[in-house]
Amino acid sequence: MKKILILIVLIAAVLRFYNLGTNPPSLTWDEAAWGYNSYSLGIDGKDEFGRFLPHDYMESFGDFKPTMYAYLGIIPVKIFGLNEFSTRFPSASFGTLTVLITYFLTKRLFFNYKLKEYTALAAAFMLAISPWHIMLSRAAFEANIATLFIILGVWLFLISIERNSTFLILSVISFILSIYTFNSARVAAPLLLIILSLVNFKKLLKDKKILVISVLVGFLLILPTAKFLLSPQASLRFKEVNIFSDIELIKVNNQEIANDGSNVLSKFIHNRRFVYVREFLSHYFDNLNPDFLFIKGDGNPKFATGDTGQMYIWEFPFFVAGLIFVTKNKGKNWWIVPAWLFIGIIPAAFARETPHALRIEGTLPTWQIFTAVGLVIFISSIKKYKKLAVGILSFIILINFAYFWHGYFVHYPKEFSSEWQYGYKESISYVENQKQQYDRIYFTNYLGRAYIYKLFYTQSDPETFREQSKVTRDGFGFVHVDRIEKYSIMDNLPNKVAKREKALYINDPSKVPQNAKIVKTFYQLNGKAVFTAYTL
Repeated sequence: MKKILILIVLIAAVLRFYNLGTNPPSLTWDEAAWGYNSYSLGIDGKDEFGRFLPHDYMESFGDFKPTMYAYLGIIPVKIFGLNEFSTRFPSASFGTLTVLITYFLTKRLFFNYKLKEYTALAAAFMLAISPWHIMLSRAAFEANIATLFIILGVWLFLISIERNSTFLILSVISFILSIYTFNSARVAAPLLLIILSLVNFKKLLKDKKILVISVLVGFLLILPTAKFLLSPQASLRFKEVNIFSDIELIKVNNQEIANDGSNVLSKFIHNRRFVYVREFLSHYFDNLNPDFLFIKGDGNPKFATGDTGQMYIWEFPFFVAGLIFVTKNKGKNWWIVPAWLFIGIIPAAFARETPHALRIEGTLPTWQIFTAVGLVIFISSIKKYKKLAVGILSFIILINFAYFWHGYFVHYPKEFSSEWQYGYKESISYVENQKQQYDRIYFTNYLGRAYIYKLFYTQSDPETFREQSKVTRDGFGFVHVDRIEKYSIMDNLPNKVAKREKALYINDPSKVPQNAKIVKTFYQLNGKAVFTAYTL
């Protein structure tokens, strides 16, 4: 069995590290920000804007990111240099480790189940080849790091109540680390830990000393970021995406009341609180939509290929069977799996954009555990022609995986390079080779956050950037960098400049002036022009 587990982990590693620097085809601006902040922290211990050893947040673009990913990236960036591979290394490595921990977690969850070994191996294998987990492990998504901490926290908690109470301290630390890693974990992780503690409270009381130490450690670890979590900055991102700030809901609600003559019954039925509850439930169940889970996946190409679900379609019957079996049977710790799945979707249900594979990644590997249970039950129940049935099922799994993998590596980069801001690396490289010939570089910001790509791909000195750049913050708290060295970064580039100024323009191809002298055009992988370099 150990050899099988090692093989599964090796498969997971290959699927997450193979061509990691080139697929996805480019870095998103958040990935570039993680990479550059890791680079900056590794040089002088400060983030891009000069905060020394930030622990509560990184201002970045004004979205106040939790800091963990940047710290995890310091060593890879030191070893491999500042590039796509090193930036994604923490996510890929933690994703691989998650597959291993899933095996031990599942075995612990089903410790009194006679088929626990097979179930644990199956769950690890399901996660290893999961389209959902593979795609989120191959980009610098902090949610992927938080997922490991949550899984590790649950596993360590189970060990603490069944074998060695001192593991409770490690469990609490792991849950707290997830809070320092991803916004959704700030809701899901405490809820999960609280429920685990309440259900097992009598067992925790058996070692009051460890319980007190664990609570104290948790308090001390969360204290440094407590002030920020209660600040307006912490709620900025939530206010931007949550259903309660959607003014359109209120407009529709008020119109329905007006249509009913503004009577008392109508005001009661269309009360905005009922509307919010309805929206919450609607968004919650969006994440359980079979089309999202098994057919098309997330509509955002960063999280799914579009022609494969978050899970494979063949998993559907086994997932349902496993869900029914676990729910009906009263194994000692089996209740944790459905409770975990239920809790993990809650943060995403508050957001306007649903379903959302990234925000509910913390529910992994519950989906794979249910599927593994159903799969093992099915195989173990076959009395005749078992080898034939297993052979047919293995062929179906292989074909389904091959279809996803082929689409992801052959079609996906060309089809969705625009979703990954492809073109910045090539255009900035060209500018760097030509900039000595020009007094000023006017660079468009139409793809968004152009400055972070300039910092990343030129490995700009952090201190020089802080001293010489022009940084502004708008009324919503978002950060804009308008000037770096020769670069002037704008949404709309000027059509003429001072007579004595020799300037190079990098612009949206649709906004190139008629009198421009085009010197180079940059293309996405599908052949569409993304940037045009020209002079006036």
